[in-house]
Amino acid sequence: MEKEFVVIGLGRFGGSIVRELNRLDIDVMAIDSDEARVNEYADIATHAVIADTTDETVLKSLGIRNFDHVIVAIGDNIQASILTTLILKDLGVAQVTAKAQNDYHAKVLNKIGADTVVHPERDMGRRIANKLSNASVMDYLELADEHSIVEIIAGPTLEGTTILDLDLRANYGLNIIAIKRDDHITVSPDPEEYIERGDMLIVIGHDNDLRRFESKLENN
Repeated sequence: MEKEFVVIGLGRFGGSIVRELNRLDIDVMAIDSDEARVNEYADIATHAVIADTTDETVLKSLGIRNFDHVIVAIGDNIQASILTTLILKDLGVAQVTAKAQNDYHAKVLNKIGADTVVHPERDMGRRIANKLSNASVMDYLELADEHSIVEIIAGPTLEGTTILDLDLRANYGLNIIAIKRDDHITVSPDPEEYIERGDMLIVIGHDNDLRRFESKLENN
């Protein structure tokens, strides 16, 4: 059976999740205390509900515990975000993902049992900064514990070299996990694979090591 989702808070972040779940043809209930926002998503979400999610009785009446995953995307009202997350976990919701406004908010969300805490504005800021600071970097995805995945476009410096020649693992502690060439992606490419100009290298490693490699590319 497909999972059923609930998104609480229909600002830019929550709204984008609802739209994407709808695009993927996944059932999603959209909840907000603002009637205008709920009306905006009435034809997009499977169900759109005006509700105060800091009221336990309201959440019970919506059958919230029957949903597989609830995303708390409440915007500026940190108190409402925390209280909603706490009630969801008390009611036995299996998976709760909560949006944090800052590090203190994130600590509280973790302490009260949120399964996943996200920082969309901070993470997007880092992705944009990484893309803008290095012309070779096409995208940047932060992982846990100071590790990331980056998409690097191969320029003339890398053209004609093999993965073995680069030996990124020995020289930088990095791994090329895939190469995208035109519309074809090669996962775990052969070490003897030649790199062509314009190839997209998908590289994983520690942030410091990635920066060293990106700096070398930028300076060559």
